[in-house]
Order: sequence, then structure tokens, then C-alpha cells
Amino acid sequence: MLNTAQRADLADEIRADIESNRIQLPTLPEVALKVRDEVERENTDALTIAKMVGNDAALSARLLQVANSPLYRGRVEIDSIQQAVTRLGLKMVRSLVVSLAMKQIFQATSDALDTQFRQIWDDSLQVAAISRVLAGGVAELENEQAMLGGLIHNIGALPILTKIDERWGYDADPNLISALIAELAPEIGGRILKHWNFAESLANIPTACYDLDYDPGPFPTYADIVLVARLQNLAAKGGAEAQAGWADIPAFGKIGVESEVVIINMEGPAEEIAEVRSMLEG
Repeated sequence: MLNTAQRADLADEIRADIESNRIQLPTLPEVALKVRDEVERENTDALTIAKMVGNDAALSARLLQVANSPLYRGRVEIDSIQQAVTRLGLKMVRSLVVSLAMKQIFQATSDALDTQFRQIWDDSLQVAAISRVLAGGVAELENEQAMLGGLIHNIGALPILTKIDERWGYDADPNLISALIAELAPEIGGRILKHWNFAESLANIPTACYDLDYDPGPFPTYADIVLVARLQNLAAKGGAEAQAGWADIPAFGKIGVESEVVIINMEGPAEEIAEVRSMLEG
């Protein structure tokens, strides 16, 4: 087990490796970047997006699956990509494209840390689902953008796991893994999202969602949503003691969630969270 000084040295080494490109930051596939950028344009349409998506068989199948899922199912089953894009909406398609790409990114480089990769992806899915449901009650924010914010909130853990895997593999201490991720993942996550040219409203999420005092102003932000969603997920797993101090966290008041409430324990929200989670898992 590394002592505090050794862990600090390793953290500095990881930072230096990223600065000098000795650790490769994860990249989004070209189709995900193209779809994301096209959706940001004001004059794009479903046909344009469908043509982009249609070149990727796995992505096409995924969009058709979601468009015909209980969350979006209409009276008629659809079988064309353009119809799927129209039914889901451009912003939902953008989020699904990025989520599918991220699922591919969250693959362990070896069997040694597979459990850790799976756990981080599982938490990301759950935080994304909770974020989407929470955003439904906030008029200023878009559900799909909030969901995407939840998916990417812990993206910074990936280079850390890769480094630990290279250094120790099966011999990596779980406590070391947790400590390094807690220390470095927010900072590295922000770098990755800027590297991917994400808007600042999303790029600040990896750092802001771990800052319980985060309060940039009176209006709710996507970071506020993800911060609350992350704590809701912790409380659902850890019981009431995980809710200590929630009443003093500004994000709860801004998005209109009572600090004593765990929404995943409420029948309606819990069902909706499960449906969104199922949609993202595929």
C-alpha cells in the first residue's frame, strides 16, 4: 500500500504524463463528433443526421431500438433511421450517439481492472438517468443535455485506470484506485471534455459536480443537476447517512429538490429512472 507521499508522487506523475501526452486522452469516434457538431447548427434537420448515422450499423440499430422502446414508442413501429431521428429529436440523438461512443470507451484495457471500469460506467449510467429525470422539473434546462452531463461526469477516471493498469494490473490496491480517482478524475475530466470541444456548460461538470459549494448564480445549471444526481445515487446505495449536510448545498434549492428526499425511493421517479437507465444500457 502506498503512503500519502508516494500517492502524491504518483498523482503528479499522472498529471505530467497527461501534459506531455504520454497518457493518451480518450477520443470520441468521428461519427459522434460529426453528429454532435451538426446538431449544434441551427439549420440542420432529421434527414442530414440520418445520413450521418446511417453509415454506422451499430448506431443505426441502437437508434431504432430506442425509438421503439417504451419510453418513446408511438402507435406505429418505425423501421427507418430518419423516422427514428424525427421521433427521438435531434438532441436526444446527439446524446445517444455520444453515450454509445462512451460505452465503447469504458472498456478495460485488460481483465485486471474490468470490475472498476464496469463500476464507473454503471454509476455514470445511473447518474445520467437521475439527471434526466431531475431536469424534467427545471424549465431552463434540457432533459437530454442533463442526461449527457451525467454520462460524462466521471470521464476523467479512464486515463487514471489505464495508468494504474499499466503499472500494477491485478496487484493494484482498490483503496489506491479510489483515492487517485477521487483526487484526479475531476481535473482530468475537465481536460478531456475541453479536448472534445464540449460547451463550457458541460465541460465544467467533472469538477463542479464534486464541489458541494458550487454556486455560480441564481439560475440552475447542468452541473447543479449532476451534482444532485450524483448525491442521490450515493444516498440510494448508502442509506440516509449519505444525506448529511444536503440542506446546505445550493444546487438542491436551485433545481427544486428537497434535501431530505431520495427520488429513487419514490414510485414515479424511480420507474422513470429505470426506464431511462434501460434505454441507455441497450
